[in-house]
Amino acid sequence: MRSLRRHRVLVAALLCAAAVLAARPTVAESGGDGSGDSAVSSAFVPADVGLSAQVARLFDEAAVATQQYEAGRRAADRQRTQARRMEKLLGRERRQLAALNADLGRIARAQYREGSGMPYAAQMLLADDPDTLMRGQWAGRQVDLALGKAVTRSRHAEARFAAGKAKAAAAWRRLEKRNAELGEIKQDIQRKLEQAQWTLQGQADAAVAAGSCRGAVRLQQPDPGRTRPWVAPVKEYELSAGFGSGGERWSSRHTGQDFAVPIGAPVRAVGAGRVVKVSCGGAFGIEVVLRHPDGYYTQYAHLAAVTVDQGERVAPGQWIGQSGTTGNSTGPHLHFEVRVTPELGSGVDPVPWLLKHGVRL
Repeated sequence: MRSLRRHRVLVAALLCAAAVLAARPTVAESGGDGSGDSAVSSAFVPADVGLSAQVARLFDEAAVATQQYEAGRRAADRQRTQARRMEKLLGRERRQLAALNADLGRIARAQYREGSGMPYAAQMLLADDPDTLMRGQWAGRQVDLALGKAVTRSRHAEARFAAGKAKAAAAWRRLEKRNAELGEIKQDIQRKLEQAQWTLQGQADAAVAAGSCRGAVRLQQPDPGRTRPWVAPVKEYELSAGFGSGGERWSSRHTGQDFAVPIGAPVRAVGAGRVVKVSCGGAFGIEVVLRHPDGYYTQYAHLAAVTVDQGERVAPGQWIGQSGTTGNSTGPHLHFEVRVTPELGSGVDPVPWLLKHGVRL
């Protein structure tokens, strides 16, 4: 009986030890570049690849929809300008026709006063000689013929410009209708994107709170052949808090450069390197730290998802995560640091450091 009790106690102790070991953060092994760096990470669970991929896809669709909408708007503006130009040309033709009709009226009245409006037989009786009569009749007919041709040309031009104006206006209305449809498509994509973004962020917050970060998601990477050796950490951004700035959110001074970007925006490795840390929890939320061949380290914090594993080598411009607002963050942004060690407190100003590598923010 005593042996059985000791056996139960031993089993319980082993189970507790196993639980403690399972809950402890894992330690990465040293990399193959001789740096011997290691980093502590929280326990990881499988990531929801579908949601991260959906956000990335919706970002692309939103960009395409915006381009189509802007192209349609520019085309509508051009058609509207053409319709207005046709209106001006038509107005000018109408004024010319009015002037021509006025001239025709004056000539007709002058002919009538001079007797040219009399019947042909009376003009023969009153003419001094037949030649004078024929020359007068020929000149009158030529004037009438020229005026008639001018009036016909003007009327044809008016009809042509009116048709052109109607055609341009119809094209403009079609473009406006198409642009309204594109605007609705764009808004629908934006709504879906916003919903997916906050769902992604909600999952990230839950993972950070539970201390069990989601594993790396594998997204379709950009073409590496078109990437420069050094790039900005995000493609489209607005700079917000800079290195060394003060504020209530930081214990002393801001240790990096913030990039204002929406949730789920692809975060890129600024240069070639190796992942020495992937973790979640704490002030930085979900973060990735890279070691570069020149010995510097770069940190990417407040992420909503990561797309790399610890110890993995990365290429310049490779997507290593998706931006978010985890940890000590008041809104979606990327916190980017350049350090001389992998630890907080060894940071240098990222802006001149990137500029030295040919990246102007």
